[in-house]
Amino acid sequence: MKAAVLNRFGSPLAIEQVEDPVLGTGEVIVDIAAASVLSYANEVFSGERKYLLEPPVIPGTGGIGRVGALSPDATHLAIGDWVYCDPTVRSRDDAVAPDITLQGLSARGPGGLKLQQHFRHGSFAERMRIPTENAKPIGGIAPGDAARWCALGTLLVPYGGFLAAHLQPGETVLVSGATGRFGSAAVAVALAMGAAAVVTPGRNEAMLAELQRRFGPRVHPVKLTGDASEDPVRMTRAAPCPIDCVLDIMPPSVTTDVVRSAIMAVRPYGRVALMGGVGMLGGPGLDLPYPWIMRNCVTIHGVWMYPPSATVKMVGLIRSGLLDLAQFEPTCFALDHANEAVAHAAKHSQPFKMTVITP
Repeated sequence: MKAAVLNRFGSPLAIEQVEDPVLGTGEVIVDIAAASVLSYANEVFSGERKYLLEPPVIPGTGGIGRVGALSPDATHLAIGDWVYCDPTVRSRDDAVAPDITLQGLSARGPGGLKLQQHFRHGSFAERMRIPTENAKPIGGIAPGDAARWCALGTLLVPYGGFLAAHLQPGETVLVSGATGRFGSAAVAVALAMGAAAVVTPGRNEAMLAELQRRFGPRVHPVKLTGDASEDPVRMTRAAPCPIDCVLDIMPPSVTTDVVRSAIMAVRPYGRVALMGGVGMLGGPGLDLPYPWIMRNCVTIHGVWMYPPSATVKMVGLIRSGLLDLAQFEPTCFALDHANEAVAHAAKHSQPFKMTVITP
């Protein structure tokens, strides 16, 4: 089959003919129709992000495709079913604290690397082997809609944060990083889950206005000043009710001061979900005040990705009309042009824009 291969960090992707994936017990082979390209894929492939990924490897996190082959232990999937290839692969021999690898992107610790050695190749290929439980049915779709369904890979990340923070209908949410790709998706997800109001702090006034235009009066934008004492007050005042839940999904380039300001806008007994990349490139820690956390009974969740059941629930939100995939605008590239796709993704990282490879 044809695939885009990262042979070493810092080199362009090589379009090569490689061996087809071999089916094993507890696995599914999917014929890939569309695979999204992360806006920071170029930083991963260059080695700048220092992700745990061992070349040579076929990169690509998740994708949309049709089941091409099944192992005998699959009892519900059928050949030809449309599925989302969930890249969050978990070890099966520790139900309490499983190791995790993000297939085709990164791993967590030595156990994740061991898992990656088997489920290493991602979706920048004509076919992909994944664990049976990672083939998530999405129902029937038109082949031309596969690219837009790649938005699942963006929507599921903040959804995992809100599930961990037990977001309830009618609550008030603050999304720290709302003007970014994942943060803007978080706004859409929070509203689909029934949030009464979503506070969207940021410095990009044009994007803040765009979020309000897209989603209406439940969105409450806040222009940040950079003043660590003033910004929490501005965020609190912008909220029509006390802020029940804060989701931070800021990128690694942001300082901890910005994150801290958003967290400390949460009400007493509120919840915080940390999903961003702050601190990944070094620098000071978050340094939250212990007495404030303790006396206000604030719950802080660290969340990486989302639970296995999240995709099924997310598909339900989409099928019900609560989440509209038409918000997302894909630009598609053939597999032969994978390097152009990576460059395009880096230059066009605006919210609701997607770069997609269509093998």
